[in-house]
Amino acid sequence: MASEHWKDEPEAQDYPAARSYLSLLVDPSEAKKAAKALADDPDAARYQAKDILRAAGLPLLPLDDPEVAKDLAKVKAGTKLSPVLLVRGDPLWVADGYHRVCASYHIDEDAEIPCRIVARPRS
Repeated sequence: MASEHWKDEPEAQDYPAARSYLSLLVDPSEAKKAAKALADDPDAARYQAKDILRAAGLPLLPLDDPEVAKDLAKVKAGTKLSPVLLVRGDPLWVADGYHRVCASYHIDEDAEIPCRIVARPRS
């Protein structure tokens, strides 16, 4: 499988997905602001999959997880994955892309993943 399997820009549907997830953690108006900040951020940072999972306190999903398997199949077929959307804090919030992080970890835990990252909204 390709080690560099990432698009340059997140897909349009990633931002509403991030907003929906974030609205479970903070007030919906704050989630909207965070999603907009992610969309407006022109710079991408890069972090290793193992570090993202560790900072978020999330477990590595197995290869047979349906969404992880779907992302791995995309990479195998040559389709690039969308960058991950993160919200900085303790713990780190993976606003969109948890399954993509896990898929990338299974390919190469040390490979750097392109991310958009913003500060945690104040609620």
